[in-house]
Amino acid sequence: MVALFAACLLQPVMAQQKKKAAAPAYTAYLFAYFTGNDANGEQIRFALSKDGYRYHALNGNRPVIDAGISETGGVRDPHILRGADGKTFYMVATDMVSAKGWNSNRGIVLLRSADLVHWTSSVVNIQKKYTGQDSLLRVWAPQTIYDDSAKKYMVYFSMKHGKDPDRIYYAYANSGFTDLETEPKQLFFSPDNAACIDGDITAKDGSYYLFFKTEDRRPGIKIAVSRKLTHGYTMQSDRYVQQTSSPVEGAGSFRLNDGSGYVLMYDMYTSGRYQFTKTKDLQHFSVADEQVSMNFHPRHGTVMPLTTEEVKRLSAKWLLPDDIISSVRSKAIRTINTVYDTAARSIYFSVKPGTGLTHFDPFFTQYAGTTVKALSAQDFTKGPVRYAVTVGNRKQVYTVFVSERHNPALAGYYADPEVLYAQKTGRFYLYPTTDGFTGWSGTYFKAFSSPDLVNWKDEGKILELGTDVSWANKNAWAPCIVEKKIDGRYQYFYYFTAAQKIGVAVADNPTGPFKDAGRPLLDTKPAGVKGGQVIDPDVFTDPQTGRSYLYWGNGFMAGAELNEDMVSLKEGTTTLLHPGSGFREGSYVFYRAGRYYFMWSENDTRSPDYRVAYGISDAPLGKITLPQNNLILSKDTITGIYGTGHNSVIQLPGSDEWYIVYHRFNYPGGIKTGNAAGYHRELCIDRLFFHEDGTIQPVKPTHDGIKPVFIIKQKPTDR
Repeated sequence: MVALFAACLLQPVMAQQKKKAAAPAYTAYLFAYFTGNDANGEQIRFALSKDGYRYHALNGNRPVIDAGISETGGVRDPHILRGADGKTFYMVATDMVSAKGWNSNRGIVLLRSADLVHWTSSVVNIQKKYTGQDSLLRVWAPQTIYDDSAKKYMVYFSMKHGKDPDRIYYAYANSGFTDLETEPKQLFFSPDNAACIDGDITAKDGSYYLFFKTEDRRPGIKIAVSRKLTHGYTMQSDRYVQQTSSPVEGAGSFRLNDGSGYVLMYDMYTSGRYQFTKTKDLQHFSVADEQVSMNFHPRHGTVMPLTTEEVKRLSAKWLLPDDIISSVRSKAIRTINTVYDTAARSIYFSVKPGTGLTHFDPFFTQYAGTTVKALSAQDFTKGPVRYAVTVGNRKQVYTVFVSERHNPALAGYYADPEVLYAQKTGRFYLYPTTDGFTGWSGTYFKAFSSPDLVNWKDEGKILELGTDVSWANKNAWAPCIVEKKIDGRYQYFYYFTAAQKIGVAVADNPTGPFKDAGRPLLDTKPAGVKGGQVIDPDVFTDPQTGRSYLYWGNGFMAGAELNEDMVSLKEGTTTLLHPGSGFREGSYVFYRAGRYYFMWSENDTRSPDYRVAYGISDAPLGKITLPQNNLILSKDTITGIYGTGHNSVIQLPGSDEWYIVYHRFNYPGGIKTGNAAGYHRELCIDRLFFHEDGTIQPVKPTHDGIKPVFIIKQKPTDR
């Protein structure tokens, strides 16, 4: 009787333990994606992550499932799902080749797997399968969710018929996940009958949150919510939830394994990158860009959690020792400047200034089934350290070098630098174009500050188009700034390019907040100019007179005197300057020893031969004379430095010590990327020297950069 009673007491406990054991512990993430609008890109690829933010491509970023599974010859927009049994996996993808046109596909691909490595697949052509689909033009972005009430897998996708807008439909898959067993039925009814695509459903607290891209006033991602999976969706709000003004598509949401919230990610398809945002309530979203890194460029994909055993399986199949040695987590390493010599099995890491190298750990990412072992003390001051990397039954030894280099000056992609020493704060500031966006499509500006031109602090965004600037929402390029003391108070006038126009914003401090003037300062070309663009402003204050001037132009160089308000041009002063036939853009003017130096960039910023030339004048708007050897900064093929141009110059206060700040192609990868190198640029600083006759000595671009500078700081003033 006692034993029976004890057994009865233990039954709920045992059942609870069994229930807990059945729930898998997720330790990583799998990202399924495609890469582009071509035959190679329209295939399914996988990537792994330990934290949901930093991903590393499997199989060398080559397809893990090729397009042969499709009817059209291409697969896009893969959605991956763990089945209700916890051990079967489902994937759906758009059956489409973009080269055949956006209205060329009629179906989707269904895939199933028991191990994430081996997949079976079948094609569903909706137009052929169902009657009444003669007007069907396209079927896009399918996803799958398990309907617990129906005990079936529901596949949902957008379809467009004739002149009607795209709408989101659903149908149930058969038990083998090889076909659809019900006819598509509309899932979501947009309140304004606008086109809706790229649906993504997340379940939370008994409700279903449908993320979708709408094509109403302006395309973007919104959310509809329902207590029922298949109907009843109403708008959560009229608010867009993407945290960017750039075009987006392909919303994908997933729950973080640590229970801290959810991630909403989306494809910034015109910018060439993904944005991740984090949320706890699926209502308020914060950007997580600083946490995200990928060694690949994904298009519209989805993420699923993984167990340790699943990671081991994927690693054994598609992960290589090379992947591990190049995947580091140390924040001190500038990952985009890593140089890997595959033949010698040597890898070179560049670290940020001030990084201690006596006991330095690169923190190689180790997935389940992989090991990394240092074969000696990690003291990189004594030279390289050898590491043994094991992945499954594959083992490789690597020689790892770590060194501190000061070029690039900033970690990340930036271009068109403007440098300022502020008397008010006694600090240096950099104001660049935020780069890394396809086709120069960035929409915001940042600032960085430094006490010594080497150690830079990210001061964050100081101006965002579409938010702080009402008259433009694209192409944030090539800013410049000037500090002026007006009526005993410092003010900062920030000139910038937006939508091929030039604007001006004003602040009381070098890092803002800046207030835009509300309209462009310049939006037309000077009289007589037919080609080129109204871009690339430069502001210069003549130390001889105190007057300020603005210069600008692509394909032409123009200059004009600014009024005392600094936000308007003095009428009748606009002058076309003639720096020579090589002029392209990026004017910069400074004064030294009675001479006015005009600098500019030649060739296209996408060219390895982008370079800096200069001329001399005796007045801010005077005739420019070209010295015999006026090319002062250009590529160095021996050191792998290309695309050196669009510069500014800084003189250390109270000295004749000068530095040039410029951008170059990303090193080492930029030169291999073709035109994309022209919007994946990085900032560098090197010394600038003059000959005794006042001409400028050619600058040698370097990787080492400069040493910290020290100046006698004046006491900062609040005015």
